[in-house]
Amino acid sequence: MIGFPLFPEVASTVASGVDLLYFFLTAVTAFFSTLICALIFYFSVRYRRSARRTAEQVHEVLGLEIAWTVIPFMFTLVMFTWGSSLYIANSRVPDHAMDIYVVGRQWMWKVQHPNGRREINELHVPIGQPVKLTLTSQDVIHSFFIPAFRVKQDVLPGRYVSMWFQPTRAGDYHLFCAEYCGTYHSGMIGHVVVMQPEDFEKWLGGVTTESPVQTGEKLFSDFNCVNCHATGARQRCPQLGGLYGTDVPLEGGGTAKFDENYIRESIVMPNAKIVKGYPAVMPTYRGQLSEEQILDLIAYIKSLSPGKG
Repeated sequence: MIGFPLFPEVASTVASGVDLLYFFLTAVTAFFSTLICALIFYFSVRYRRSARRTAEQVHEVLGLEIAWTVIPFMFTLVMFTWGSSLYIANSRVPDHAMDIYVVGRQWMWKVQHPNGRREINELHVPIGQPVKLTLTSQDVIHSFFIPAFRVKQDVLPGRYVSMWFQPTRAGDYHLFCAEYCGTYHSGMIGHVVVMQPEDFEKWLGGVTTESPVQTGEKLFSDFNCVNCHATGARQRCPQLGGLYGTDVPLEGGGTAKFDENYIRESIVMPNAKIVKGYPAVMPTYRGQLSEEQILDLIAYIKSLSPGKG
């Protein structure tokens, strides 16, 4: 198929499973479509008006009714089980996955690696390493799509979503926005470069920049977050160390998962969810912090150990 590929390359651990399910669905559709068309043609010829034949009226055949009920049900059950198991497997991020932040905006993808190195419309990753992307949009709905990996995730403004993949082949692969996002939507394209681990480490260390944790720590101090979240007599808000990934109790009952979305909401809409036992004194930082800065703050808060302000 070189020169006329019907499908993109298979370059991730989930790509083969997605293709097999697609081929199965296509085969089932083609088989029953062909069967129905053949039967329509056969009966049209056999019982055409000029033949002066009348089809025998069948009122009840239990075996036939069971067959046309059970057989389609079994096919749909296989489709559901296969598709849901694949979906669940693809939604579970491995514990040792590399964290990378992605912000979509009209009309580019802005990428930040754990050591602080940034890219625009490019994503460099090592082969064989699970990669978790935390994505958000700065303006409208986008969609992060890598055809060779068979992964796609809608990226929404005002919230964080995640996706993961594990590359299996080195190379340069297409990156698209798969959601119409404005006039230059067609130009919102990029590349995913899969490298050997040693080459990736050299590339990653080629630029000396602050990591998101270091930048977030400065922002935490510059915006005086430490005044209320510090330990001791100044503390008026919860200590943040060790909270990430836990459930926090809320005023009025209920709990909330302390994750990226909760932290972002607390920064831009601090009164949406008030932690039980604390006053609603936090001001909003909407418009004062960019999405990249909020992601830096989140990275810093995630790094705090238990007991640290």
